Amino acid sequence: MAQSVSPNTTGPAVHGVSVSPLTQCSHWHSERDIIAIRHKCCGDYYACISCHEALAQHPPQVWPKAEQASTRAVLCGKCRHELTIDEYLGCGSTCPQCRALFNPGCANHYSLYFET
Repeated sequence: MAQSVSPNTTGPAVHGVSVSPLTQCSHWHSERDIIAIRHKCCGDYYACISCHEALAQHPPQVWPKAEQASTRAVLCGKCRHELTIDEYLGCGSTCPQCRALFNPGCANHYSLYFET
């Protein structure tokens, strides 16, 4: 699987498989799949955990609770605002900066990224 990097040139690079300017990838690409998550293990943003598993040469790690209040690790693909983990977990699936809607189904995968 070939890696691509988000073609949006503002903000951090987003790694993944067929990444769009809004951070959508080949795994998740609805109009609301517009966040990327910076991984604890490598510090890189990936469009999703499946992209990390396909492209990174190491296992993922979850962000511990003690780091969630101050760690900016979630990127809005629309406005490129970096949210802290706590800000993201409490945002009600809406970007606090631009009001873009995020996929509420992502909550089903929080434990893959964040200690809960």
